[in-house]
Amino acid sequence: MEEFLRQYGPVGIFLGAGFEGQSAVILGGFLARQHILHLWLVLLAATAGSGVVDHLLFVAGRRFRSHRWVVRATQQPAFARALGFIEKYPISYTLAFRFIFGLRVASPIAIGVTQVPTWRFTILNILGAVIWATTFTMAGFIFGEAVHGLLGKGHHARRWSLIVAGAIVVVVAIIWAVRYLLRRRKPAPETAPEIN
Repeated sequence: MEEFLRQYGPVGIFLGAGFEGQSAVILGGFLARQHILHLWLVLLAATAGSGVVDHLLFVAGRRFRSHRWVVRATQQPAFARALGFIEKYPISYTLAFRFIFGLRVASPIAIGVTQVPTWRFTILNILGAVIWATTFTMAGFIFGEAVHGLLGKGHHARRWSLIVAGAIVVVVAIIWAVRYLLRRRKPAPETAPEIN
């Protein structure tokens, strides 16, 4: 289990940071505290995953506005909320949207359809990804410190740390699966018929 986490943990953190959100990054910080992963590797994987995926979503909003996936995203209530924030606070919102529940995916697409220059989004996206990844990695690291203090030292404590990490992975997977299934069950918004 430990060897598996060492080999594939950074990949999981990269994908989790990009698609799922902070749970994978918190878990990465926890694993760093247990000396299963290096802290710098967790920070790098989390920053890269978040930054790359959000940049791709921005490009989708900027270059592929008529694609059905982008059109569907623009019809969600979160998209309208994101546009409202972007109009009022373009710089601070671009830095902070990762921290706002429910706006994570819609925000970079919404920024892409606005007049925010690509170079500005790129710089703010990198900076925002670093801040976000550091915040949640350190939250996991501190949580790991608390678990480490509770369980003590030695082989027994290490085994329990791995069990806690495994339980977190299972809980995150279940939450992600339930959210995915609930999203798929939502009926598509009805569009009003066109009047010629």
